[in-house]
Formats: sequence, C-alpha cells, structure tokens
Amino acid sequence: MIIGVPKEIKVNESRVSLVPSGVEELVKLGHKVFIENNAGKGSGFTNEMYENCGGIVLNTASEVFEKSEMIIKVKEPQKQEYDLIKPNQVIFTYFHFAADQNLLNAMVKSKATCIAYETVESNGKLPLLIPMSEVAGRLAVINGAKCLESNMGGKGKLISGVPGVEPANVLIIGGGIVGSNSAKLAAGLGANVYILDINMDNLRYLDDTMPENVHTIYSNRHALKELLPKIDLLIGAVLVVGAKAPKLIDRELLALMKSGSVLVDVSVDQGGCIETTKPTTHKDPTFVEEGVTHYCVANMPGAVPYTSTVALTNATFNYIKLIANNGLDILKNNDEILYGLNTYDGKITHKAVADSFNLDYTNPKSIL
Repeated sequence: MIIGVPKEIKVNESRVSLVPSGVEELVKLGHKVFIENNAGKGSGFTNEMYENCGGIVLNTASEVFEKSEMIIKVKEPQKQEYDLIKPNQVIFTYFHFAADQNLLNAMVKSKATCIAYETVESNGKLPLLIPMSEVAGRLAVINGAKCLESNMGGKGKLISGVPGVEPANVLIIGGGIVGSNSAKLAAGLGANVYILDINMDNLRYLDDTMPENVHTIYSNRHALKELLPKIDLLIGAVLVVGAKAPKLIDRELLALMKSGSVLVDVSVDQGGCIETTKPTTHKDPTFVEEGVTHYCVANMPGAVPYTSTVALTNATFNYIKLIANNGLDILKNNDEILYGLNTYDGKITHKAVADSFNLDYTNPKSIL
C-alpha cells in the first residue's frame, strides 16, 4: 500500500502520525511511505531520519494526498485539506465528528473511508484514545494549576498548599482514563481531589486504588451543587464514544464557583461537558465566563509533541500495519477497526455520529 504522512496544520499542532522506526517497518513489509517535508520536525524527527528509514520526502501536502492510498494523520482534516481527499482514500486519524458537522459533511461528500482513532474499540476499551487521554489528563492538572496563579487571573492558590495552608480543592467529572490520570497527578501534588462518576464499579475501583486524598462521589446535580462553591479547579473528563459529550455543568451551576476559580474541559473535542465551553488554542488558551477561567484547548497533547507522538504511534502502529497489509478487507474480519469506521463511500457508518446530527446511519456490514 502507498501510505502518506502529511504535516499537521492545525494551529499549534506539532505531533506527527508516524515515527521513523514505523516507516522502516512498513517499508520492509513492502509498502511505500511518503512524508511531507518537515512533517516530523515539531516532534524531533528530521527529514533525514525518515529518509534513512526508507521514507520518501515530498515537498507539499497536495503531493502526499495525490500519491497515497491511505493518509494517516493526528488531527482531523482542516478545511484547506478537504479538497485534497480522494474518493475511496483511507483517512486514519482523530476525527471527533460529533463536535463538527461541517467536517462530517465534507468527509461524506469526499466519499473517503474515514477510520477514527477515537472509536476503534477492543474489549470495551478505546486503545487509540487511551494514550492521548493519559497525556491530556495530566496536562489538565498542570495547566489548571498554572491558571490558578493570580498573574493568570486565578485566585492565587497553590494547588499543593504548604504546611499551615490548605491545598486546592480539585473536582474531576468522569473517572475514566482522563479523570484517573488527572486524579493521580493532582493527588500527587497534594491537592484535595473529588472524582464524580455514575459507574459504581469504576468508583469502587478508584476508591481502592487512589491515595487517601482522593474522594469518590456518585455524580448527580445535588452533589455538584454541594461541591462547586468550594472547588478551585474543575476538570471535565466525560466521554460518550462517538457522540457529543453531555452538558453536565450548566451556567447556573458554574455560577456557584467563586471568582478566580479555573475549569479545564478535556471533553472539548466532543463538544465539551460544560455549557460555556468553546474550543481554544495553545496560542490563546483561556477565556472567562461567570468569573471562572476556562481552559478549553482542543488539542492539549499537542503541547508536548514528542511524548504525545511516541505514545500515540505506539498504539496506532499495529492498526496501521493491519490496514496496510490487508487493505479494506480488514474491515470484514476485524471488528476493532470496523468500530472505527465512521464514513464509507458517502455514508455514515457509526451510529453515535449519525445520531449526533439526526442523520441517516448505514450499518457498515451491509455495504462492505
């Protein structure tokens, strides 16, 4: 198969979808790999490193898209890339369609085969979402703690506290991969941490494994009303696979937080779990609503591109090999990748994505 790796062009995005060692293995398997000029530079991988591993460096994205049967990316195609995508071309990347109907419409119109990292599923888990969720969960605490500083508009509270001064109160909504990683880091820094979830099995697990300064609470509106007035840092970590995140914090609840408090909505990729959430960038990451500083960067792991690239490609590479070695036949006998199929030949093939916009859903098994 001919595989293309374009340079990421989303604002402040420096990750790359394939590392040189991955290129080397694909080439040894008989595949051809095109890399756009300087695609890996932001993550510390030079053109020469790719060429030494058998990759072919091309000058422009248009060349990469034109020559490739499969495009692998990190972030969703940007508007200037829409017209480069060809019918039946495989696009393997994060899409998060539920947060962007224009993107979905463009991919349906292109008739490309869109396989989304975030909906590939294995034994009830999301293996290609996990590594970036781990990174984002930890960054949520780091960035949230920074925003609590008075020079950032925060209430001037050190997340760890010091002897004689109490630490910050951190509330995490959602006890999955993002939430548990946020809790680990916040607890390790000495914060007083609350995790809210509606999955009792998960709450029991977290209660058994987390440090004593992490408290598990069943999530409901009453609990939020009780907690929010004393919370310094709120982290939104809610996920519904393929669908929009539910709005669990409305403006009325948000107003219960004290001025100078901070929220980090990691769910922003799926539309956000807080009513006031809107996507921001690393260049301009925050805004204020109801006196609360909002940090809602839609590609948080892009701030640490080396770590994020290596963590992501560790997870994606085996799936890339499966698709490259088998072509679209892999969709007929690999349910993990089939779960990742969001659009095919102009049809929406993931039910949660279709339901997000009340559009027609096509069962992929009926058309493959």
